[in-house]
Amino acid sequence: MAKLLLFDGHSIMNRAFYGVPDFTNSEGIHTNAIYGFLNILFKVLDTEKPDHIAVAFDVHAKTFRHEKYEEYKGTRKPMQDELRQQIPLIKEVLKSMDISVFEMAGFEADDILGTLSLDAEQKSMEVTVVSGDRDLLQLASDKVKISMPKTSKGVTTVEDYYDKDVVEKYKVTPKQFIDVKALMGDSSDNIKGVAGIGEKTATNLIVTYGSIDGIYEHIEELKNGRAKTNLIEGKEDAYFSRFLVTIKRDVPIDYKMDDLKIVNFYTADAYEYMKRFEFKSFLQRFDFDSSEVEVNYEFAEVSDFNEVVDLLEKMKKSKELAISIIKENGESVALSLCDGSDKAYFIPFEYFVTEDMVFSSLAEIDPNKTHIVSMSVKDLLKDIDFKYKEDGVSIKDSSKSFDDVSIIAYLLDPLKNEYTYDSIANNVLGINVPAREELIGKNKIKELMYSDRDKVCKLACFESFVCAHAYKEAKKKLDELGMLKLYEDIERPLLFVLNDMEKEGIRVKKEELVSYSEKLAQSIEVIEKKIYEEAGEEFNINSPKQLGVILFEKLGMPGGKKTKTGYSTNASVLEKLAADYPFVNDILEYRSLTKLKSTYADGLTNYIAEDGRIHGKFNQTVTATGRLSSNDPNLQNIPIRMELGKAIRKVFVPKDGYAFVDADYSQIELRILTHMSGDEVLIESYKEDEDIHKITASKVFNVPLDEVTKELRSRAKAVNFGIVYGISSFGLGENIGISRKEADTYIKEYFKTYPGIEEFLNHFITEAKDKGYIKTMYGRIRPVPEIKSSNFMQVKFGERIAMNSPIQGSAADIMKIAMINVYDELRKSGLDAKILVQVHDEILVECKKKDAERISKLLKDTMESAASLSVDLEVEVNTGDNWLDAH
Repeated sequence: MAKLLLFDGHSIMNRAFYGVPDFTNSEGIHTNAIYGFLNILFKVLDTEKPDHIAVAFDVHAKTFRHEKYEEYKGTRKPMQDELRQQIPLIKEVLKSMDISVFEMAGFEADDILGTLSLDAEQKSMEVTVVSGDRDLLQLASDKVKISMPKTSKGVTTVEDYYDKDVVEKYKVTPKQFIDVKALMGDSSDNIKGVAGIGEKTATNLIVTYGSIDGIYEHIEELKNGRAKTNLIEGKEDAYFSRFLVTIKRDVPIDYKMDDLKIVNFYTADAYEYMKRFEFKSFLQRFDFDSSEVEVNYEFAEVSDFNEVVDLLEKMKKSKELAISIIKENGESVALSLCDGSDKAYFIPFEYFVTEDMVFSSLAEIDPNKTHIVSMSVKDLLKDIDFKYKEDGVSIKDSSKSFDDVSIIAYLLDPLKNEYTYDSIANNVLGINVPAREELIGKNKIKELMYSDRDKVCKLACFESFVCAHAYKEAKKKLDELGMLKLYEDIERPLLFVLNDMEKEGIRVKKEELVSYSEKLAQSIEVIEKKIYEEAGEEFNINSPKQLGVILFEKLGMPGGKKTKTGYSTNASVLEKLAADYPFVNDILEYRSLTKLKSTYADGLTNYIAEDGRIHGKFNQTVTATGRLSSNDPNLQNIPIRMELGKAIRKVFVPKDGYAFVDADYSQIELRILTHMSGDEVLIESYKEDEDIHKITASKVFNVPLDEVTKELRSRAKAVNFGIVYGISSFGLGENIGISRKEADTYIKEYFKTYPGIEEFLNHFITEAKDKGYIKTMYGRIRPVPEIKSSNFMQVKFGERIAMNSPIQGSAADIMKIAMINVYDELRKSGLDAKILVQVHDEILVECKKKDAERISKLLKDTMESAASLSVDLEVEVNTGDNWLDAH
């Protein structure tokens, strides 16, 4: 039996929009609703396997219902701009998939779906109508199934209703469902119904009397006096509402059922949309490679030993060379080379052609004669020992022989989650090439090397091919945006500094880490017993559901907010209760201890290499502000605020005979705010060389400087740093335990005291609204799409980004400049000293003990001169025999 699949376009787009987190593609187009819609569509297609398909949309025009009732749907809020933008795009996508799209002025999508489903039913076809609107249940029959998807956090489930299912759930038939709706009304469509008649009463009446006609035929029998009166007075409303809620099933649509036959969804045009919107998870559904039409290339495998040797010799003489190394689980599997021509070469590592042989040969390249390009130069440097360093040459000059395409792509669009060769090909070169997911899916590369090597060859070659052809054009785009100097003077040389840091690693006393873990286990056991005693029973402390029951039901604590999964027990909820309930303090302490043990005491042990050191990774392409991030492990997140957390830093120690020197910028973001705003009062306060928080307290709270208490200073400090982050009065109040009104007064007084600050911050909000982005002191661009959202909370978030990003981004840039300069100065000094770790405003150096004093001065002088501001940069330097003592 033939099957017709019908989609309620606006309904599913609306569900998808609110069910899938907001995201955009490289063009800045919001695509979450399109993605969610297609996700539901593909899921239903895979399940239903229909022969025919159509999608119906509403038209932004009055319908026959509006002609009878002008206020129909008059209470609905306007569609959010982010969703409205996606409606015409999903129609384009559907048409590219050869899916019929119906819309007709004067009618709603429901009427079109009702007409199509009835026609199919009369032709003895099975029908599935996909909609999130309960009104469609009136169409259900033994042949028409209504499927209602529910999307939450990207996961979609579906509820199916034939006529019998409607009766089972709602106690009425699909036809009677119309009358129930008419009686109870619908506030979302501004349908009155009968005043005072709710869903329960309406359902009972229709179950008893069969229909609205049946109710009025037996109106005198009604025992409920109020309902009887309401029905008598609202008779006209009841029938008129039935007219409004009844789906019309004879819309004059000009079509033939054969027009709806499914031929092939996965067309070349549809493929282009999937690429454009960056829906990589859908690309595997397409079984063709469109790139062959658009890109002239030739990929060749070279595996014969002598041919590989000849190729390497030839490539080493190239003026430019793009190198791509393919790895799996840290093991190099193959390599690809492209010299900027239309040809790329694939070299698999096997038999006599080993990675050592290839890497050793490539290490002979003279970077002064051959320009080297890669998707990750830092990773390339770990495998190939290029001789790029020369005595007396700064790392900035040495780095000129390399280009990292991922870093360039990151600067062009810092909001993306990843920077892949296919997205770079599309965004920079304007060509489409198959993504990794299309070529190999979830298959293991080493297995494909034997079963389908051509796919691995294409993967490797496309990467080197794109690098070779995109980097110059990408750098032109950087130049047009004013970021070429940022890349060439800061980001590019920094990757060589980070490479050396990662190679060096940091020594860890494993035995002390194990001992620390044991101590934590003991502390956890003690606090666990205490919690059980106070609760009067044992329960899973790590279960938010069980903890919520203990807190808000058994112990009767206030403020319990129940969700679908139970009470919320996140940190903000518990911290509010902690002041009045010691039991909650114990829960928070338990969480801190278990986090310390799992993430640090036990987690760090797994990263200790054979040399006794942890070689973490530092990333330049993760944060939108330009700050570095760290992983495997995250060395930037070692806790230092609680005593047990501080103890983690004790296990990080220098080599024997060496010391740690730790240099930390003091109030760098506040100093940058002072400089960028040009606020004369704040500049003068810094020049007085006194306690800036104390001075702020004196001015804001209007008390003499010598009468500023610790509490007032602490509050002024919170205001100083809060302003940097665009804090709201609510946020400030939460932070320092005062009312929102009092916090609002503090902020207003702060801006009165430092008028240049408010003007400066408002300038960035205005600029972000006008341009869609902000810039740091060094030209780094940070897009702020949130500020143009139709969602109020998103706009406010965008305003905070606009205020903070120029400051935080400038601080990140200065820190990077400082790292490069320190790296060069350490090389010039001839001393045995290395940068090991960078954490926010802090640099940790390992040097011989006898040189610690000299290195301290070098660090302080170099870091303080990294930027010239209207107020001096200040660096605090300490030495120690472990990281904690040095901080």
